[in-house]
Amino acid sequence: MTAPSDRALVPFVSVAQMMSLIGRIGLKPMLRGLADEIEADFRRWEMFDKTPRVASHSEIGVIELMPTSDGESYGFKYVNGHPGNTHQGLQTVTAFGLLADVATGYPILLSEMTLLTALRTAATSALAAKYLAPRDARCMAIIGNGAQAEFQAMAFQTLCGITEIRLYDIDPAATRKCAENLRNQGLSLTLCATAEEAVQGAQIITTCTADKQYATILTDNMVGAGVHLNAVGGDCPGKTELHRDILLRSSIFVEYPPQTRIEGEIQALEADHPVTELWQVIAGRAEGRRDPAGITLFDSVGFAIEDFSALRYVLNQVRAGAECDLLDMLADPDDPRDLFGMLLRAGAV
Repeated sequence: MTAPSDRALVPFVSVAQMMSLIGRIGLKPMLRGLADEIEADFRRWEMFDKTPRVASHSEIGVIELMPTSDGESYGFKYVNGHPGNTHQGLQTVTAFGLLADVATGYPILLSEMTLLTALRTAATSALAAKYLAPRDARCMAIIGNGAQAEFQAMAFQTLCGITEIRLYDIDPAATRKCAENLRNQGLSLTLCATAEEAVQGAQIITTCTADKQYATILTDNMVGAGVHLNAVGGDCPGKTELHRDILLRSSIFVEYPPQTRIEGEIQALEADHPVTELWQVIAGRAEGRRDPAGITLFDSVGFAIEDFSALRYVLNQVRAGAECDLLDMLADPDDPRDLFGMLLRAGAV
């Protein structure tokens, strides 16, 4: 049997290779690069196919596919969310993604996306805050100190100039873990005993908890004037973090309303409650923060275009020489009409 041709070999970026890429580029430059890619794609939002993610829910978690295309490339991400996994020593979220050439349908990249999703989620949060948060914001509270918290802290430091982080989690061990991981990153860290303590003096409040339930992580009296809320944890039906009254006082910004109304904080509101799409703010078609004393809320659930941007960023790094493997994924017969003959010639039949 002949060796596969180049067209049958698909670049694959493993977890180890993704870590190597982050180490070579640097975490902060990579967060900035991902944010730049996402911002560029948000500016051409109307070019993309858009659909809410395809989700399969169970009592213990969710498995999702997130597809999109800009007409030249097609991408999707497979991702799960199982909060109970940590009790078994497993990740809550795992993911991989694929890019393909629309003209041929051939895949052009397969990549791990557990790490990449953590990076793109944080980059998107900080990008939104660049347009929505108070310009003088230097202090951020992070409520929920699990796997996403450090990435949020680093992204907001890199893109928004945050210098102080106030940490709280219902599990004190998670807060200690987060603080230890951030100890040498040039941030002033305060470990808090309650969520109420964490939000004191914070101009940006990030919630990124994992429990799959209607929850009230922030009550109405905890959110004062001039604050930007970055709600990351509410990302599926039946899961929220903010009291409904906070939403009613906020200017709400979302990624893709048909998905966010099902999965985000705004699932608690009427179906016609006004929201602004973030891409419109980035493209200059809508206002962001209009009042210094107002409350802005980025109701983030994660959208496929952000994953598309992240995968394209990685593909560009691979094409520039970043380490990857080549997977023999595609049948490549000499005669494309004779797939059975390929089996015969290989002695498989």
